[in-house]
Amino acid sequence: MDSREALASFVRSLHRDHADNAASWANADLGGFLEALAAWIEDGAGWYRNAGHDLPDSGDWAFFARALSAATVYE
Repeated sequence: MDSREALASFVRSLHRDHADNAASWANADLGGFLEALAAWIEDGAGWYRNAGHDLPDSGDWAFFARALSAATVYE
């Protein structure tokens, strides 16, 4: 993810997926999604470590995209 436009497109694809497949999301309602998003952001360093990457020193578009995607299943 390298631009605002790409991030916006990614978010729109999440929105479409929610519209088509909300029942498959662990956090299908907004409250659950936002809570999962906050929890994943707090714990994101573990995802990076498990994936063999270093957590970026400052946020980037890809980090935010990963956080949004993770919130669809993170509990």
